[in-house]
Amino acid sequence: MEPASALSQRGHVPWQGLLLSVSLLTFWSPPTTARLALELMPANATKGKDVLFLVYNQTENLIGYAWFKGPIVNSSRQIASYRIDTQSNATGTAYSGRETIYPNGSLLFQNVTLEDTGSYTLQALNTDLQAELVTGQLRVYPELLKPTITSNTSDPVEHKGPVVFTCESEIQDVTYLWLINSQSVQNSTRLELSEDNRTLTLLNVTRSDTGPYECEIRNPVTAIRSDPFYLNVLYGPEAPIISPSDTHYRSGANLNLSCHAASNPPAQYSWLINGRPEQSTQKLFITNITPNNSGSYTCVVHNSVTRLNGTAVIIITVSDDSPQESSGLSDGAIAGIVIGVLAGIALIATLVYFLYIRKTGGASDQRDLTDHKPSASSHSPGHSDISPNKIDEVAYSSLNFSAQESNKPTSASPSSTATETVYSELKK
Repeated sequence: MEPASALSQRGHVPWQGLLLSVSLLTFWSPPTTARLALELMPANATKGKDVLFLVYNQTENLIGYAWFKGPIVNSSRQIASYRIDTQSNATGTAYSGRETIYPNGSLLFQNVTLEDTGSYTLQALNTDLQAELVTGQLRVYPELLKPTITSNTSDPVEHKGPVVFTCESEIQDVTYLWLINSQSVQNSTRLELSEDNRTLTLLNVTRSDTGPYECEIRNPVTAIRSDPFYLNVLYGPEAPIISPSDTHYRSGANLNLSCHAASNPPAQYSWLINGRPEQSTQKLFITNITPNNSGSYTCVVHNSVTRLNGTAVIIITVSDDSPQESSGLSDGAIAGIVIGVLAGIALIATLVYFLYIRKTGGASDQRDLTDHKPSASSHSPGHSDISPNKIDEVAYSSLNFSAQESNKPTSASPSSTATETVYSELKK
């Protein structure tokens, strides 16, 4: 910019003096309807950024502009001026080296600071030596730095004591917003916000309250969030579970038991067999078990931080696999028994059938014997020792065979009879 002494004059009156004179006239001359307008771009400025006071609705008979810091026209607060007819500008005592005035009266602020906050007045002078004034407000906000979250504890125990979060910011005059799992937080039965929202209190902590927690700070210009904050909620151990749940085993099998309990930090495990301490592991493995391994197996879990314990018991029964003490039969043995029973039933049925047939045939033979007794005595010497009184002691059955040829002559000899009777003896 040119120095003020280099600015051209009109009617031998210094340009700056003319502006000041006109400004004094505005205090007592009748007010005019201001047509000038200002627009701040952007509306809110961030420290270190550039801001433009954009002027519009200028009249056609203007001869120049002057900018002042503050709400009034004061030569000691003049920033810069511009003369239209000579297209020249000048700086004032309030000029910082970061301001630029344009031919249309607009003013550019570069690299604004917090100290630049305040009001700025534009004076426009027309050819009738009348001035128009318009004032704009500049508000410069600090650049936000990422806030941090602190808490009274990061390792709370479930259902014990509240957790108090605080949003720490180096910037003042900001608003606070809390988010849990990226959802904004409101007051509730378990969440309490301070009056300025800077602190968040979590009541009745549960294992699902791990987070993440975030706090966000805002001003009219920008917003920025903290890094996520997580809680390490301590709990447990819950009631342990032993698996598998099988309780009966055979001799020679392997016993493989596993114990699990929900816990943070992870629980410590140990085993008791019939009350005696055994392995301090989560899994218990015993090979080739025998009936001597029967008994109670207890899993003991312990959380070293919460100082809580838990137990689970399973009763194991090991059966000897020897045949004489075996309580069960194999499928093959059962099949053999069934087949044997069926075969026995068939044999008994066959025997009863033949006995019935023989008994029926024996009764018929006794009748034949009675009818032929005299001839039998005379023709069969070999049977002469059979007396009538022995018939009751011996039961007979006869088998009759028909002659092969019916046309053979009949003989008187016993050996030539057409029918031969054979006896078998069944003792009662």
